[in-house]
Amino acid sequence: MVEDLTALLAAARVGDDRAVSAVFSMVYGELRRLARTKLRAHQTMTLLDTTSLVHECYLRFVDSGRAQIADRSHFFAYSARVMRSVIVDFAREKLSERRGGGRALLTLDTLISESVGGTEPDILRINDALEDLASVNPRLATVVEMRYFAGYSELEIAQALGVSDRTVKRDWEKARLMLRAALR
Repeated sequence: MVEDLTALLAAARVGDDRAVSAVFSMVYGELRRLARTKLRAHQTMTLLDTTSLVHECYLRFVDSGRAQIADRSHFFAYSARVMRSVIVDFAREKLSERRGGGRALLTLDTLISESVGGTEPDILRINDALEDLASVNPRLATVVEMRYFAGYSELEIAQALGVSDRTVKRDWEKARLMLRAALR
């Protein structure tokens, strides 16, 4: 199955549209599991569901102009990055809507603004901190994306990145410390 996926990815790189569809058909269940895991952590985003996240991942892959994805592990690392991007974009859009979405501001004498949850700003702060981390150490950022945004285990991340699970554990701890400091 891994060889089949690698062959399909190679065909997709050269423009075979049927191969792109076959790739997503082959991994659809696993992508849904990853999306469900990630969205469970963001339950307040009720408009974004598992199916939407996976389909947006597919659309971005197609629109990317055939991203140069070599194998299964690279594909899932790319998918984790896309899922992160979709969640961040969704949070930005919701935050923009809350702030008027470009419309003229109108001050109301109500307590509605206090009752609105604050998860979108948190997601955006995490995204900014993660971008800063990526500029310093891209592998640490990839470990965070794969673990936090795609729900991979340390062993799965190690296999995808071609390092030991012990290295992933160290990277995860280091990344968490750096992100915690950046978010203070």
